[in-house]
Formats: sequence, structure tokens, C-alpha cells
Amino acid sequence: MKKFFAVVKREYVQRVRSRFFVVATILGPLLMAGFTIVPALMFGIKSGGPTRLAIIDQTGKLYGRVAKELQGDRSTRDQPPPEKAEEPPGLKNDPRERAKQNGNMIQGSFEVEEAKLNGRSLNEVRSELASRVASKNLDGFIILPPDILNGEQPEFRSRNTADLFTKSKVENSINRALRSQRMLENGIDEKKIEKMSEPITLNAQDAGGKESKGESSFYLVFGLGLLIYMSVLLYGQFVLGAVIEEKETRIAEILFSSMRSFPLMMGKLIGVSLVALTQMGIWAVAFLSLSAWLAGSSFTLPHIAPLVFVYFVLFFLMGYFIYATFYAVVGSMVTTTQEGGQLALPIVLLLVMGFYLSFNVIRSPNSSLAFWASMFPFFAPITMLVRIVTETPPLWQILLSLGIGVVTVVGLMWVAARIYRVGMLMYGKKASIPEVLRWIRQA
Repeated sequence: MKKFFAVVKREYVQRVRSRFFVVATILGPLLMAGFTIVPALMFGIKSGGPTRLAIIDQTGKLYGRVAKELQGDRSTRDQPPPEKAEEPPGLKNDPRERAKQNGNMIQGSFEVEEAKLNGRSLNEVRSELASRVASKNLDGFIILPPDILNGEQPEFRSRNTADLFTKSKVENSINRALRSQRMLENGIDEKKIEKMSEPITLNAQDAGGKESKGESSFYLVFGLGLLIYMSVLLYGQFVLGAVIEEKETRIAEILFSSMRSFPLMMGKLIGVSLVALTQMGIWAVAFLSLSAWLAGSSFTLPHIAPLVFVYFVLFFLMGYFIYATFYAVVGSMVTTTQEGGQLALPIVLLLVMGFYLSFNVIRSPNSSLAFWASMFPFFAPITMLVRIVTETPPLWQILLSLGIGVVTVVGLMWVAARIYRVGMLMYGKKASIPEVLRWIRQA
């Protein structure tokens, strides 16, 4: 046991003291924050000002409506359009409103003007506008044909034909303007139609009449799945490298002369796993501190039952050690880290399959498929938590799933140690499946 703890200490201290650990620990939260904050900031960057469009309205009815739709002001579509598009309003506190405004920022703002024929032919006005587009005084123009209300297709020409956002905005604006005009000509009160078409928001409650908090728990489960996935990708290679480290340096013979293979491999696995858990623990403390700071502002944290957090921790630890031990098994079979990376693909595929199965489990959490998926140890860290936050299964099923997971970890460690004992002394070739099975059967 003393030698086992010595290996754990060596693996843990050596990696925690490395510059890579310090840099990764600091940069990790910064990168995660960057992935969420930077896109929002990029949405707000003005790229070249508003899009300048001209409209040739051959109907004499639609210019005002189309201009208002393009400029995002649907409440005053019957009034004359302003000379310039208004600047996008500031972001509001409502996340839904903020997301909506971010989408509008992607499409950009518009400056719209009417190009009247004034006795000239359509071709003459079209040529004039095309010249303005070529000289960059205009970004594009729209031609509304006289019979557009009866199905004749409009025409849109622009300098940047790859700008699909502007094309989509123009198309949607014309469609809404056409619908409004058709309602007006058929004597339909558009405001009443909009009032009757307003969507509703369901007030979800459980059977006892309490407000449902399942949505927050649901996102927590998928956050756990993503956390396991990222930790497997980040630290799986570390476990793999630690297991085959002595094989590449050819000092296994010396190590085996002083200690058995099982405590050596176990010490490496536990030591590297503690490094991973230390780093994730630091990130968790940073996240909770940030959440506590945001809780004092307008940001509201979701209410989640404390027991869900307990299950979260238990199933995360179970899932992490299952996949980390799986990496140790792969590391025991190969001679180089490159070979191990190729054989580790099934590990990621198993985790992805657990994600896909969770959608079936959400629909029917008490079905036979949900039960067996939550008992299979490679899927259980995600599927059992999905069952817990949808329709909590009996306690014996939760304990059984945890028990199977623990037994799986121990079994994989036993298999990895047997393969490790023989594979560590083999150099120059990759082990075949029959050879691996023979090593496992050896006493």
C-alpha cells in the first residue's frame, strides 16, 4: 500500500507542478468565457454600416410596408418610412429579447429609399441603380412588379450575392408586406389577426400543482454529459500516456522488480484522475463564485433540488472513472500513445450513443429501454440522470445503477492490470485480440 501511495503522489505532484497544469487551469475558464462572451460582442460589431437598398414599387402600394419591415418597425408600417434606419436598441435584461436582438444584429440594419420611375422605363431605372451598385453608392435594389399581389415574382439585385442574411431578410420582409396588403384589400383587420395569433406560454406544473423545475434539471443533466465528454477528451490522453509511459521509456523491468503491476497501474490511474478532478474543482469554484456574484444582480440562478446535485456528483465520478479506466485498458494493449489514440475511438462513440439514447429516455423514462439504458454502465451517467430529473425512478434502481458502475470500474481495472502486466514487457509490435485474451486468462 505504501508503494501504491508513492506512485499516486508522484503522478499527482509531478503533473500539478508542471507549467502546463498552471496555464491550462488559468486559461480554461477564460476560454470558456470567451466562447460565450466573444460571440455576443461580435454580434454587436458594426461591419460597414447599414445596408443601403432602393425599392422600385410598380404597384404603388407596397413600398412603405416593405421599408418598415426591413427596418424592423412593424407597428407603424402604414406611416411613411424614415430617411434612415434606426440604430439597434441596447440589449435588454431579458435573455430572450437579448437573443432576438443578437439575431437582428447578424442581419444588420437597412437604409431604404424609393426609386420612382417618373415616366422613365423600368430598364432605364434598373440601369441607373445597377450603376450606383457598381460604384458602391448602393448595396442593392428591389423591383416589385405590378402584379406581385397575384403571384408575380419580385427581383433582388445586390453587389454581394453571398450575403444570405440580407437575402433572407429581404425575402421575409416582402412576404410579410404582401400578406398585410392582401388582408387590407380583402377587408380583414390585420391588428385583430395579429392579436388572435399571439403565442401562449405554458405554465408547467407537476401533478401536485407545484411549478415545474424540470427544465433547469434537464439542462443540468446535459451539462453533466458535456462535462464527462470534455473531461474524457481532455484527460483521457493523459491517462493513456501515464499507463504506457514506462513502456516507451523501457524502465518497466526495474519497476516490476520492486512492485506488482496492479498497484503500479492503479497508482497511475488514480494520480492522473486526481489531477483532472483538482483542475475541474478549481474551475467549479470559479464558476460558483461567478454565479454568486451574478446572483446579486438581475441574473437569477435556477432552483434545483439539492439531491439532484448529489446524484450529479456521484454519476459524474462514476462516469469519469469508467471511461478513464477504459483508457487504461487501451493503454495496456498498445505500445505508443499514437496507437492508443486510434483504439480509443470506441470510447467516444459509447459516450455519444448515451447522448442519443437520452432523447428516447426523456419521452418514456419508465420504459424497458430507459431502464436497461440506465443500467448499462457506459450510458448510465447520462441516461439515469435523465430519468431522475424527468420521473424519478425507485431508489433501488438508482443504487443498482451506481453499484453496476462501481463493479464495472473494478472489473476494468482488473482487466487492465492483467493486460498491463504482460504488455509492459512487450516491445516492437501491437498486441492482437487473441493475445490480449490469453493475457487476461493467465494467472
